[in-house]
Amino acid sequence: MVAMGSLSLTRSAFPAGLDRLRIGMIGCGGRCSGAAVQSMRSGPFVKLVAMYDVFADRVQQSRAALQAELPDQVEVPDEHCFSDFDGYRRVIDLSDLVLIACASKFHPMYAEAAIRAGKHVFVEKPHGIDPVGVRRMQAACDLAKEKGLSLVSGLQSRFYNGYQEAVRRIQDGQIGDVISMQAMFLRGPYRLEVRKPEHSETQYQFRNWYHFRWLSGDDVTQSLVHNIDRMAWILGEEMPQWCFGLGGRSSTFGEVYGDMFDHHTAVYEYASGPRLYAMCRTQNGCYNNSGDVILGSKGSCDLGRLEIRGQKPWRFSDERNDPYQAEQSALVEAIRSGQALNSGNHMANSTMQAVLGQVACYTGKPVAWKEIAESELQFGPEPDRVSFETPPPTVPDESGNYPLPMPGITKFL
Repeated sequence: MVAMGSLSLTRSAFPAGLDRLRIGMIGCGGRCSGAAVQSMRSGPFVKLVAMYDVFADRVQQSRAALQAELPDQVEVPDEHCFSDFDGYRRVIDLSDLVLIACASKFHPMYAEAAIRAGKHVFVEKPHGIDPVGVRRMQAACDLAKEKGLSLVSGLQSRFYNGYQEAVRRIQDGQIGDVISMQAMFLRGPYRLEVRKPEHSETQYQFRNWYHFRWLSGDDVTQSLVHNIDRMAWILGEEMPQWCFGLGGRSSTFGEVYGDMFDHHTAVYEYASGPRLYAMCRTQNGCYNNSGDVILGSKGSCDLGRLEIRGQKPWRFSDERNDPYQAEQSALVEAIRSGQALNSGNHMANSTMQAVLGQVACYTGKPVAWKEIAESELQFGPEPDRVSFETPPPTVPDESGNYPLPMPGITKFL
């Protein structure tokens, strides 16, 4: 298995005579800002030229921080800072490579627009928050392949050299046949945004987007998707036949937590035999773990520890790379070499599997892969029609809490 982060960056020119790579940011939060730094660290020829976020203050804050860190590579004048809802189009026009990390509802729409415009794309996970969005992202992946454009996923696990070696050994049979897998993303609540008096309800939900289902898709799709993608990788991209789940909210109340569950468990069954037990939680004062354990007929692999136990024990001993940097370096190298890098073989399917688990937890019902893959379910309005004037799809009740799905009662399919 090739370590994608180890590709050479020594070429002196881009295809078609380009001597620099112009990158633009769609979303100016921490994740897109980090991706921009990693992209620019791939070489001094990478220049940040345009930035967009629906909140102008986030654009300015991110620009100032990036200029302080990489002053020679940030070339973003005021006229290239955008915050109206069409500003993403101008970032795309100005860029060769578009970095997308924002409210996840919009990931497929922005990726599609960039690919149609002939631009290379990095897009953060999840790659859709509902079946309609995931299928739109898969179509963008297919279009990128037709056009010979690079489209790289923020599911960065596949660029981590430790995981690459562990997965190779599992697929080579070092723990025998895979019997079951335990995946965990257990932590405290993600960043919480307190309401400000000047914000409308829709503006507040955009500020605190991670905690609203119509903008983020909830925590299976947001966080556990990393673990789910690793398990799909181990199983050779096999998708489950069906899933059941359980979840709810037990200790995080108040408007700042939006309309998301604070715990989920999703159980997936595969035609080849294994079961995946996947769980996530966002509660303080509890046990935290973001690792995976794969049980086989001849041993087990603790993927977090990069360790195999059983008949053929092993522990990863090489120097560990930074997968976030590795994916950006691989993307920049692919653009320079003219050999497109496309994550379309896994990014949409892994996200759809997360959506499957999320809906199973919400409804309390068993959900088949075919059922979710063909569903017209869409959380909230179409992303193309959303602005701050859009009526909020959910509002708090008299207690200040937003209504939640009720397993056994709520129907999404």
